[in-house]
Amino acid sequence: MNREQRLLADLTDGEALGDLGTAMGIEYLEASPERVVGRMPVKGNTQPYGLLHGGASCVLAESLGSVGSALHAGEGRIAVGVEINATHHRSATEGFVTGVATRVHGGRTLATYEIVITDGQDRRVCTARLTCMLRDAPGA
Repeated sequence: MNREQRLLADLTDGEALGDLGTAMGIEYLEASPERVVGRMPVKGNTQPYGLLHGGASCVLAESLGSVGSALHAGEGRIAVGVEINATHHRSATEGFVTGVATRVHGGRTLATYEIVITDGQDRRVCTARLTCMLRDAPGA
């Protein structure tokens, strides 16, 4: 089993998500250094008006982009988010939203991903961009 397969297995088993990803119900469907796909329920991640919270979209985006960045970084290295931005295009009120993180830049010290989040009807809900700094893991 290669590194991507091990990570995806850990993510689909609920490991390596961290408390926030678990609490928000994020599920990973595909993971490679070039592309990470995951989804999150709208229910439980809404603001007071019943709409998907913009911060929840950012958490999904950062989670997906961080996994891609970590895979790009390779063994013995870690990815640390240093910048995220998001444009919220439309609301979502039910079902799941799906995020697709696509690598835009993969260097030795930085990785950048564009994350497109869509609703159940494949309408764009949010477009985000995440940049992670890549470093040697502590003790590596």
